[in-house]
Amino acid sequence: MSSGKIAAATALHMPKIGLGTLSISATEAKPAINGALSLGYRLIDCAPVYFNEKEIGDAFHEGATAVPREDMFITSKLACPFHRPEHVEPALRKTLNDLRVGYIDLFLIHWPVAFKYVDFDPNKRGWENEDIDDSDGGKNIDPSVSLRDTWAAMEALVDKGLVKYIGVANFPVMLLHDLLSYSRIPPAVNQVEIHPYNQQSKLLAYCKSRGITVQAYSPLGTRGYKEKDEPDILSDPVLNEIANAHKITVAQLSLQWSLQRGCHVVAKSSNTKHLEENLLVNYKNEFVSGAAQLSSDEMERIASLDRGYRFFRPEDWWKHMPVFD
Repeated sequence: MSSGKIAAATALHMPKIGLGTLSISATEAKPAINGALSLGYRLIDCAPVYFNEKEIGDAFHEGATAVPREDMFITSKLACPFHRPEHVEPALRKTLNDLRVGYIDLFLIHWPVAFKYVDFDPNKRGWENEDIDDSDGGKNIDPSVSLRDTWAAMEALVDKGLVKYIGVANFPVMLLHDLLSYSRIPPAVNQVEIHPYNQQSKLLAYCKSRGITVQAYSPLGTRGYKEKDEPDILSDPVLNEIANAHKITVAQLSLQWSLQRGCHVVAKSSNTKHLEENLLVNYKNEFVSGAAQLSSDEMERIASLDRGYRFFRPEDWWKHMPVFD
């Protein structure tokens, strides 16, 4: 795929709905990517710690569905072991090599926590193991790395034309507030877990006030990831009642709810039927069939479901270094 012309990091032009690739296996990658692109998806959300960027890159390069690179919006992320400034660009270049592209549209700091550096071969595609995602219960967290230094290295990627936009993921308000005080290029996006059980209204309001686009991940919950005793959003009786009234699925309802709140969304699926149902907005950001405008009363009923429940809980992962509360 050709690198194309790199745009300046000014106004963000990003599809409102994208395909998430967490938990898409190596064997699923090619049919999932080709299927999504053929249906009209143009935003593909990736990350090194999903351990499938090599296979996704092969799908981009070899896929039967020919979509020009400039019509796609590819997101990837900076993994935690590569936050030191000297490691940021090499980590990105490995992602470029794995995805077989010349630039990334959006590059996010995946988590606002640095791990001890993990060495890698920049010329070898893929990852042989999952060391870059191993915090050892928090023991591998490196508290000496400055977010300010990491961000300056992210800004340099824009200057070099390697990425169009930079942003963050899983950042709370106070970290965003601090980052905005010194950033030369402000974060374009904050990608966070948002769904009817974890609505993050205060974070959303803050980002709107500072011109940061909020992109919701796990907008349908995490049915394939959650533990058996955790709540299931798609089985919620209130959501089912509202969805049935509109003759749409609960998944479509949850996505529409996010869009009406001003969020962009990424939803993972490798099922063609679900991929089609989830695409409420096409690559031109135009609503397609299946989208239903929710009334203020329905929005209020969904608002009442908020319980601050997160399926991704770093406080459980990093108990030896409790940086999240």
